[in-house]
Order: sequence, then C-alpha cells, then structure tokens
Amino acid sequence: MRPILFLPLLLVGCNAAPMPPAQNVTEAPLATKGLDAARMAQTLAAAERLPRLRSLLVLRDGQTLAEHRFNGGPPLDRAVNIKSASKSVLSALVGIAIARGVLTGADQPVVSVLRADAPANPDPRLARLTLGNLLSMQAGLERTSGPNYGRWVSSPNWVRFALSRPFVDEPGGGMLYSTGSSHLVSAMLTRASGRSTLALAQQWLGEPLGIAIPPWPRDPQGVYFGGNDMLMSPRGLARFGELYRLGGVVDGKRILPAEWIKASWTPRATSPWSGGQYGYGWFVGDMGGHAVRYGWGYGGQMLYIVPSLKLTVVMTSQSDAAREGGHIDALHRLLAEGVIPAAEAGA
Repeated sequence: MRPILFLPLLLVGCNAAPMPPAQNVTEAPLATKGLDAARMAQTLAAAERLPRLRSLLVLRDGQTLAEHRFNGGPPLDRAVNIKSASKSVLSALVGIAIARGVLTGADQPVVSVLRADAPANPDPRLARLTLGNLLSMQAGLERTSGPNYGRWVSSPNWVRFALSRPFVDEPGGGMLYSTGSSHLVSAMLTRASGRSTLALAQQWLGEPLGIAIPPWPRDPQGVYFGGNDMLMSPRGLARFGELYRLGGVVDGKRILPAEWIKASWTPRATSPWSGGQYGYGWFVGDMGGHAVRYGWGYGGQMLYIVPSLKLTVVMTSQSDAAREGGHIDALHRLLAEGVIPAAEAGA
C-alpha cells in the first residue's frame, strides 16, 4: 500500500464562523495505561501550537483516554459541521440500506432510482454509472467541487445538475472528487426508501449508537446534502468511528455489515492531489507504520481508525484552516508522530 503524501487536499464547503478565543481545556487525564503519558504530553503540546485546531479525542479499545478542546472550541458533545467527513457517514447508510433491501448493491445503476432527473438524451455512459462509482468518486462526470461548486449549489435542482455534467472519464475510471456524486447517493437513499436521509441517519445510526444527528442543509427539492455539512459532535463522531473499528457491532448489536466495512476500506481510486487511496467514502493508507482508514472533512474535520492499535481518533478544526497551508499535514503528524507512538509505548 502506498504511503500517504502529506499534501493538502481542497474539499470545498461553507466556512464556519470563527469561535471566540478561550483557554485550552483538558477534559480527561493524559496518564492512562493505554497511552504513554510522556508521548501524549508532547502530542498535546504540538496540538496547542495549531491555532485552528478545536478538538482532539483519543479512544483505545473503546475507552476514552484523552479529550481536549483548543482555541475556544465548543463542548465536545455539541454538534459541529463535519464537512466531507459526512461522506463516510453516508457510506454507512448505503451499507445499511443494502442490508435492508432498500438498495440492491454497489453495482446498482444510478438511473434505476434517479431516471426522472436524468437528461432527456443522456450520454450512453450514464446507464453504466453505478452507486459504487459515486461512493468511490469514480463517476466520470465533470466535478461539481472546486471551481464548479458555486454554480452547482446555486442551481435550481442539484440532482439534475450533477447528472447532466459531461463525462470527462469513464465510469469506474480515475478519481474525480465531487460532492455532486455523493449528493446523488443521498438522493438515491431518499427516493428508494421514501424517507429523508436525515430520518435514515437518525434511525439507522443515531438511535443505535446513542448519538444526536440534527438536521443539516437540504437542496431546493428537500434532499439532505449528501457528503457535506452534516452535523455531529466530536464525541458522536468518535462513537461512529467505533462502529467501524468494531466491525459493525456496537453493544452486542450488529448495525452495519462487516462485509460493507471491508468493501468501504478496499482501495479503489487514488487522489490526484494527495496521493491517498480512496474506497467507499473513506481514505485508506498508512501512517506511523500502521494501516489507517480515515474520513476527511474540509478544513480538518478528521476521523481516524487504526485497527491494529484499536484506536479511534477524532480531530475537528475551524473550517477556514484549509486556507492555512500545512494544517492537514500537521493533523496527520499528530496521529503518525504523536498518538500512534504513544499507543505503541502504552500497549
């Protein structure tokens, strides 16, 4: 597996309002049997030097070993905008929908659900576009992120706009990071189930995990934004990460098929910006000598899973951190050079 190159990837979304300054807050002791205290103290010191970092949570084998707020960050049980880490949550909803028979599988054609919003005379390749292609960012359609983002979200119908983009690659080809693709996934969930993506998220994830998932923005037709702007607290995001770390079972109850987690963590495409590999809504790579799977939201909303060390790590940031070069690299280093060595030494 290729090592991750620590270069920033621009995930475009709305900026959050800056938080008022406040003292950094530690909400759990550093000294624990599962993390080396000295190495974690060094990690915390490095974290405190990041002006846009808002939270750091470290769970090991299900136990919360460290919880910290920085630079006026909100309480850790308050919902924040997780930006494109929403794509990892959306992928989980798809896995559950397939298990429940709402969707047929990753190979299901997109037009089988969204035909009413397809162009009148579509490119023949649209018929070959699958749900899996959307999840892995291999739709082949012109991107709606980056320079095209504003035009897309100001359009009267986001689903039709995304489906009408010209093909610039074949379905299943190179990675074209596009939130329009993930929004089509949300539309498929809504149309196939007859329920909103919010309702599905609350029933299928929020209730069994015991976490709050409040409403987030919708498109002009009422489809909840797929793959961006979802709201979840840092503690809730950590609980969601534990679902994946534990193979889809939480508190003895299966919520997500183990096969879907394996499929989601199978590399399918490579980011042309970061060099990181991508599965179904998750980045896949290595950090600190260990396999890492992670959700990545604009500006530094990060959910890291390190299966070999039984680690779930959450970091949230002020959304405009993406404008400061090197912030994402710094977050990766906090994990690779801080938390992972602390876990190795504290094993």
